[in-house]
Amino acid sequence: MRNLISLADLTSEELDRIVKRAVVFGRGDTDERPLAGRRVGIYFRKSSTRTRTSFWSGASRLGADIITFGPDELQISTGETLEDTARVLGEYLDALVVRTNGDMAEIRRLGSSPKLAVVNALTLDEHPTQAIADLATLTELFGDLAGRHVLCVGEGNSSGAALALAAALTPGLRLTLLCPKGYEVPRETLDLVAKLSEGQALVEQVTSADEVTGPVDAVYTSRWQTMGVPKANPDWLADFEGFRIDQGFFDRFAGPDTVFLHDLPAVRGQEVTDEVLDGERSVAWRQAHHKMTAAMAVLEWCVVAADDRI
Repeated sequence: MRNLISLADLTSEELDRIVKRAVVFGRGDTDERPLAGRRVGIYFRKSSTRTRTSFWSGASRLGADIITFGPDELQISTGETLEDTARVLGEYLDALVVRTNGDMAEIRRLGSSPKLAVVNALTLDEHPTQAIADLATLTELFGDLAGRHVLCVGEGNSSGAALALAAALTPGLRLTLLCPKGYEVPRETLDLVAKLSEGQALVEQVTSADEVTGPVDAVYTSRWQTMGVPKANPDWLADFEGFRIDQGFFDRFAGPDTVFLHDLPAVRGQEVTDEVLDGERSVAWRQAHHKMTAAMAVLEWCVVAADDRI
């Protein structure tokens, strides 16, 4: 069993294998069921449409039996330790997919059983399977990502942090994080990016659109109010003026083949306008499909060590 808790735990080769496998699943031309006879638990303590459903659907398509747990349905809620819970669940399950609003240390404690593969389906720090879906979408469109440039606009949230780590592990992929001042991807994440790539990552963070050099191959944004967590400043929306992706913003940095991505859910009219999200350059809905193929690739990699399948 292998955990996928942070992209920083992977090598470039491992991430590449998982992404390529997601692309294969996205083609829909395989009926392999490598998880037949396996059991996957899905434990979500926070609301989810895409991630929860994509893991349920992906695990089912791979042949697994599935059990879901709500926020108060495990004895963790009554005081059992995370380690004891993991030890017991390892006797019943092959994998546990976890979403919390906590830090990554909590999921690492759940990943302490050698009998149980644990997958991080989002923490405040990182959303690793989202970044895998993002890379799968871009790989399907462009092939080799070396030389490609992604502009990620808005709050430096868990999706932005995961994308930065993914870029560090994808040689030649350039990522520009354009975040309002005070809402950047944390410095410690960028330090980890530099460490993972041995200083070779093409990742930069800026706070003004004037600092971005275009054209880019993809413009990416996320919901500004991440996971419904309130911001300290009640007037925080004023800090995001100029960061909404409307047609003018998109055209400013777009080339002839530039696409638009959004990890969804979207607050239409806030971080993106209808004309961009629903426009012909938007691949947000294909990106949402790849949340399922990413879930499939990750579960296969964690449970049955699928290196030889690629």
